[in-house]
Amino acid sequence: MKMKWSAALLVAATGFTYAQSSVTLYGIVDTGVAYYNHATAHGGSVVGVPTLTGEVPSRWGLKGVEDLGGGYKTFFVVESGSQPGTGSLNYGGRLFGRQANVGVSSDYGSLTLGRQMNMTMYALTNADVIGPSIHSMASFDPYLPNSRSDNAVGYLEKFRGATLGGTYSFGHDAAGPAGPAATNCGGQVPGDFVVCRQYTALLAYDSASFGAAASYDVMRGGPGASAPLNNSAYTDTHNIVDGYVWFGPTKIGVGWIRNNVAAATHLQTDILFAGATYYVTPWLYFDAQGVRYLQRGLAGKSDANSTLVVGRVNYLLSKRAMVYTSVGYVLNSALAAEPVAAGGTVGAGMDQLGVMVGIQQKF
Repeated sequence: MKMKWSAALLVAATGFTYAQSSVTLYGIVDTGVAYYNHATAHGGSVVGVPTLTGEVPSRWGLKGVEDLGGGYKTFFVVESGSQPGTGSLNYGGRLFGRQANVGVSSDYGSLTLGRQMNMTMYALTNADVIGPSIHSMASFDPYLPNSRSDNAVGYLEKFRGATLGGTYSFGHDAAGPAGPAATNCGGQVPGDFVVCRQYTALLAYDSASFGAAASYDVMRGGPGASAPLNNSAYTDTHNIVDGYVWFGPTKIGVGWIRNNVAAATHLQTDILFAGATYYVTPWLYFDAQGVRYLQRGLAGKSDANSTLVVGRVNYLLSKRAMVYTSVGYVLNSALAAEPVAAGGTVGAGMDQLGVMVGIQQKF
């Protein structure tokens, strides 16, 4: 019996010996000078440092992994979004508004608990060549670059190129109106099981030369939440189907996004996008994308529509430093007022030009 206990202690000690852990500090600081015209009904231009994003939003974070042995690992991520122009926090002023989660991974997938990116974010990652840039489809739907869920349980499994994932949130967004696309719907209301709930699902496939993804995302409202989701019977649903293909140094991405808001009034929007990235050299590449936005009200008629065209030039100064220039132009119908820049403004029915020259540093 004494030898058995000695063997067990030896195995345990050996396991702890081989367990490895690591913590990484990382981030991106991305800013520049932006310009856009027709900022009001009477015209007028805006010049300054953008507050929400550059080519990508600025952030810093900590992530860690602990190897438990036997193929099992625990991990955590805490990530903060900030505004380089003012030093203030994004995401409703939360210190770790981008992510704050912990989980366990194995050969059977990963299980994540906490505030995390949901499946809408994963679905757009590869096909949307412009991404969460200042001139992007985020101007039409600010939820897309901010598709994260509070109080969530998430699962993600990748197997031979296929990805299967989902999240379930007990209260999808506790931030107030100050955050981008914030809903002030933290959930946890006794007696109403569905208040502020959200679930998302993803099915995707990626290979060396092409890929495709489809996602489904439903969030419910709650009493006291931001309009229009101020009732637990109201829902906001996003469906995404997209894909991409590589032709040598050129990547082409296309996709369709439908958003249905079933609230006191019904609103349906569709976003169709197609874009390409072309690498002249590993250090110099061009991005271009066209986006069509259609909005329909209760009667099914097209109330407003817009078209956005974006071009971007990127030049890497090093592996972690880059300069870029982005040019966007949006054409609005008579009833539309969709800005060319994320967080910007435009007069109703006016077309708008936006230009940004920026610099990005990763660490």
